Amino acid sequence: MSMKSRNAFRLSLTYIILTLIAICAIYPAVWVLFSALRPGSALFSEQFFPSNPTLIHFKELFTSPSFSFGRWYWNTLKIATLSMILSTLLTTLSMYALSRFRFKGRKTLLTTMLVLGMFPGFMSMVAIYILLLQLDLLDTHAALVLVYSSGSVLGGFIVKGFYDTIPRSLDEAARIDGASHLTIFWRIMLPLSRPMLTYIGLTTFTGAWVDFIFARLVLRSKENWTLAVGMWDMVANFQNSNFTMFAAGAVMIAIPIMILFAFLQKFLVEGLTAGASKG
Repeated sequence: MSMKSRNAFRLSLTYIILTLIAICAIYPAVWVLFSALRPGSALFSEQFFPSNPTLIHFKELFTSPSFSFGRWYWNTLKIATLSMILSTLLTTLSMYALSRFRFKGRKTLLTTMLVLGMFPGFMSMVAIYILLLQLDLLDTHAALVLVYSSGSVLGGFIVKGFYDTIPRSLDEAARIDGASHLTIFWRIMLPLSRPMLTYIGLTTFTGAWVDFIFARLVLRSKENWTLAVGMWDMVANFQNSNFTMFAAGAVMIAIPIMILFAFLQKFLVEGLTAGASKG
């Protein structure tokens, strides 16, 4: 077999594998979408495409008195947005300080953050629950925002790596012109950090949007639930018989994430690769 034939075979095999992976990734999403449009309450159907598509399940999500999907949607949107803003602010400021400044205890702090990031979040849930109980923050959205925002800082090493790639000559030139540290950060670093800010904001928003375990642990009253907790309760209370409405809710949950990824995909890719190496 010639070199040209081997290259053609490898390319064809690569395309086949990528096509199979794409089918495996897209098929469940398409199945959920068609299930949301399928009449009745069962997911099983002899036909892949719904014979009589309907939007009644989407209407029932917002009109049924049994649950408050609209309220849960607003709660989740509020928590995810506030977590995204606060997390982006805390992560960029802290990682910028650790990247640009040299102070006593800096290496110890970095090592501590690295070690704490190795442990799963489940290990800290009991301690966080007791702390929130003592602070009277249980069953509040502020508790989720604080935990999501502060927890994201431990994973900010990619942000520090990004700031390490920015030449220090920019800081030195600005300092000669009389700029303060805050002015340098605001006027120089933030405009250059647009891909990294997009990465931090999008990952934090997505994590808060789909989180179930911690939200289920903290939130008690039904009116304060998030979408993940409410959707789980929807299926559990209906004895696993309301799956088509659950599929409609899953489609509604996916809409904001799809919009964000569609508009911010370019900056997300740049942010993922920007802090991967140090120049």
